[in-house]
Amino acid sequence: MSTVISLEGIKKFYPLGKEGVWALRGVSFEIAQGELVAIIGPSGSGKSTLMHILGCLDVPTEGRYRLAGRETTLLSDSELAHLRNQEIGFVFQTFHLLPRYTALENVALPLVYAGVSKRERLRRAQAMLEAVGLGDRLHHRPNELSGGQRQRVAIARALVNNPALLLADEPTGNLDSATSEEIMKLFLELHARGHTVVIVTHEPDIAAYARRVITLRDGQVVEDKRQVPAPI
Repeated sequence: MSTVISLEGIKKFYPLGKEGVWALRGVSFEIAQGELVAIIGPSGSGKSTLMHILGCLDVPTEGRYRLAGRETTLLSDSELAHLRNQEIGFVFQTFHLLPRYTALENVALPLVYAGVSKRERLRRAQAMLEAVGLGDRLHHRPNELSGGQRQRVAIARALVNNPALLLADEPTGNLDSATSEEIMKLFLELHARGHTVVIVTHEPDIAAYARRVITLRDGQVVEDKRQVPAPI
């Protein structure tokens, strides 16, 4: 099984006044292709900083990060942007859907930037919406969808480029408990299909669905355990 994520001694320093803050203090772990992993920790633990580094939205002060075999710390900003667009699908707490676009158009949008023809991108977007159970909502706009349906659209959009990594930041933070369970069931289904899924969360109930939980505290990994996931 290939390695999607490889972190070695990742540190991140933010200048703040005369002293500054070390948000990450030597984080190292690997995530294999097809794993479902939760990264959990309290506020100030460094998990948001780590999420930004995993998503190639920020770079470490020290250490090495390989994503799908690419050494990200050696890449230029434009190369990082290309890697981010091709290899990472993002799912956010607030969905980030364009309100004037239909579900189909929102999902197809990453393929516009990838230079895919209109016919092909609409075909792929429809197939992905069908895969997340929204084949009957192709032409609905976000305000015509429930919170859970909007998050499904966001997940379909994240997957439409067939990325190496699906990175979800507090994906159930704006959802009620029943809808959160529905979205976590979808992540489990995606995992079963072979997708690599990393969920960053502060909620133990959400982390309980993962096969593996990495716990951060004060910028360091304090626990990395495998577990039997909670039933749905």
